[in-house]
Amino acid sequence: MKELIILGVTGSIGRQVLETIKGKDFRVRSISCGKRVELLDDVIRDYNIEYLSVSDDSLDTVNKVNKLKEKYPNLIVGYNQEGLIKAVTDYPGDVVNAITGIAGLIPTVKAIESKKNVMLANKETLVVAGNIIFEMAKNNNVRIVPIDSEHNALYRLMNNVKEKEISKLIITASGGAFREKTREELFDVTIDDALAHPNWSMGAKITVDCATMVNKGLEVIEAHHLFNFDYDRIETVIHPESIIHSMVEYNDNSVGALMYNPSMLIPIQYAIYENNVECAIDSTSVKKISFKDLKQITFREMDEVRFPMIKLAYEVGKAGGLLPTVFNASNEAAVSLFLNKKIKFLQIEEIIKKACYEYRDINKVKPNYTIEDIINLDKEVKANILL
Repeated sequence: MKELIILGVTGSIGRQVLETIKGKDFRVRSISCGKRVELLDDVIRDYNIEYLSVSDDSLDTVNKVNKLKEKYPNLIVGYNQEGLIKAVTDYPGDVVNAITGIAGLIPTVKAIESKKNVMLANKETLVVAGNIIFEMAKNNNVRIVPIDSEHNALYRLMNNVKEKEISKLIITASGGAFREKTREELFDVTIDDALAHPNWSMGAKITVDCATMVNKGLEVIEAHHLFNFDYDRIETVIHPESIIHSMVEYNDNSVGALMYNPSMLIPIQYAIYENNVECAIDSTSVKKISFKDLKQITFREMDEVRFPMIKLAYEVGKAGGLLPTVFNASNEAAVSLFLNKKIKFLQIEEIIKKACYEYRDINKVKPNYTIEDIINLDKEVKANILL
């Protein structure tokens, strides 16, 4: 029996992980969630959960937790980062990290220190600390397997292929909710407009990131660390259908592509079943591609004028050091302001550009940095924006 720890269990990825392992030979003793505790009744019962970490300790959430504890008196509950660390370190199992944002960094670090393999859906971990994380993983002899559909596709396409045989990695992007709009048409778009992703059902933050193309920028930086490829060998392309999830261009000019209808179940199953897809979900859970009905597969060049955040992400990634932390932190803060109706959509870009400019010399100030430096800088950048 394989044991798992699932962080972010009430989110889109977390719920689909549970769907993937339901009825299979898995044991889940420890989970974490944000504030949606009301969704956990069936999870605690069906998986006999022993430990729950809750990141929100507001009175309303604590009251919901207490009701759960009345029903499941043996359930142990922890709160905030201390509780999250206990969820990772005090229970056995590989860790599925499906937490959104910088909050996923410390759990990844603690998992690696505990010599646990990590199935990573939290791209921010590698964006802000990729060099540190992979050095730690190497020293502790643990694997980091990506769950993001694009990186999981690259992971599969590169399996058993030598790096020197590959000329380029190509990451596809749907274009998000506003892919058909000009920049002039973005001035008065609403939150509902931004959350209307044409292909995927995801959390609010990542859906907004897709609309700004920040998400693709973060994925470029993530791919750089995951696969140790220079940024000049990582390309992005608009692919509106979201059928091809990534491509690898080989030195003989042939291209390998991984295709499936938009579904996170496929990368999830590939990650948690350790490539043994024969053991994975019932194939009826994911709709097969019908080539007779597939009318077209189209691509567009990534327009860096229309999507300036992708250009900035490359610049930040190449600069390295602590600048990706600034890029990520300013984005998290700006998206929070947008979702709370404090700013307009296009102001997200303005805030990120301003922060990256203000901290343009951060790597000269701190050429050598630690996880603690990353956490402190993240808090500083956000505090300056959220004043």
